[in-house]
Amino acid sequence: MTITLAEEIMLLSLDDESGSAKQRQAAGWAVAGGILLELVLAERVSVVGKYLELVDTMPTGERLLDNRTALIEAWMRGRSKRRVTEWLTKDQPKAVRAALESLCERGVVVEERRRALGLFPMRRYPEADGTVEGELRERLRAVVLDGADPDMRTAGLIALIHSAKLHALAFPDSPREQVARRMAEVAAGQWATESIRAAIRDMQAAVAAVTVVTVLAAGT
Repeated sequence: MTITLAEEIMLLSLDDESGSAKQRQAAGWAVAGGILLELVLAERVSVVGKYLELVDTMPTGERLLDNRTALIEAWMRGRSKRRVTEWLTKDQPKAVRAALESLCERGVVVEERRRALGLFPMRRYPEADGTVEGELRERLRAVVLDGADPDMRTAGLIALIHSAKLHALAFPDSPREQVARRMAEVAAGQWATESIRAAIRDMQAAVAAVTVVTVLAAGT
């Protein structure tokens, strides 16, 4: 089963049994970035420097992406470009929910609703089909730990994980320094055209910027 970059990041963040999200804030930024990166790869938007431009509104056939194209078009308000970080900040909470709904529709996770202390509504998303995450982790392991050459989408996924500092979600039992070093190499590697690499570098910078702001705010 092929799932989007955003869904892959969301899946990595969910505890398989409890269905609760780990590193939810940072993962949320990477999820929003994953949707945007998919739109870059599909040539629906462009990311150059600090700015986002909408270049094509033709449907991709993937509802998660097409809904975001429509939202970006409305958000642009006729402007030719707007800041990437502004879009990520606006979309992050909604992107997480959209990715979870898509995983539920695919049958990868199931939604469970309950009340904490009998009062506060909570939602959890335990895994229903472990093969999808298993294949995902094997793909990441082959590139990051075994040194295999990545395809474009896997390299983009690794770049987003690295920029949001989610190394422990992808490789909880591996030395972080080793994992981070290899992820940095992949993100900067010769696996795509220069225009795509540049877009991903700019996306990394945007995701890293909003992640740092969130971490600092939480600390205060």
